[in-house]
Amino acid sequence: MADMKLYCMGESGNAYKCALPLELSGLNWEPVWVDFFNGETRSPEFRKDISVMGEVPVLVHEDVKLTQSGVIQSYISELTGKYEGETAQEKREVLRWVLWDNHKMSSMAGVTRFLMNFLPEDKRPQEVIGFNQGRLKAAYAVLDAALEGRDWLVGNGPTHADFSCCGYLFYPENFGFDRNEWVNINRWLGNIEALEGYKAPYDLMPRSAA
Repeated sequence: MADMKLYCMGESGNAYKCALPLELSGLNWEPVWVDFFNGETRSPEFRKDISVMGEVPVLVHEDVKLTQSGVIQSYISELTGKYEGETAQEKREVLRWVLWDNHKMSSMAGVTRFLMNFLPEDKRPQEVIGFNQGRLKAAYAVLDAALEGRDWLVGNGPTHADFSCCGYLFYPENFGFDRNEWVNINRWLGNIEALEGYKAPYDLMPRSAA
């Protein structure tokens, strides 16, 4: 039996930010599929028993229940001592990138990917999609520049800065991101893929049949 349960769905990049370091760290965990597309996260039972925020991911470990990917990532580091940075300065830098990603990149990528892939074609708001893709292009430029001459965003190894920022970039669905257009991002994603134990989102977490 697994020590930890991660309530998630394969389509969630925010859940992937937690599933990937859980897998790489060697912690004993298992994914628990949440049927988002049929409204499970909006149900009174889910909000009462799993998360009042009505979102995934949710990590349950003994008497600890955590929501929000950045908090779960921090908890993984508490347990393992991994992925948080080596020095106080590096730890602040990791947090800076996690907050930046949550605000500037993942939020836009998640919404844009949803609008472009999980809504009926006649309900996809093209002006909103175009606006979001413009914002995302600016974010990719920031990330690509930060990776110039670097294998990792912070320090000499992978941290939650990397796991947070890559959260949506490994998905096959189109949302306007082509890794081959960004030399440094492409190389960095390859570094993550080369980590022992790496798995892509749909190989780590169950996805909707739809």
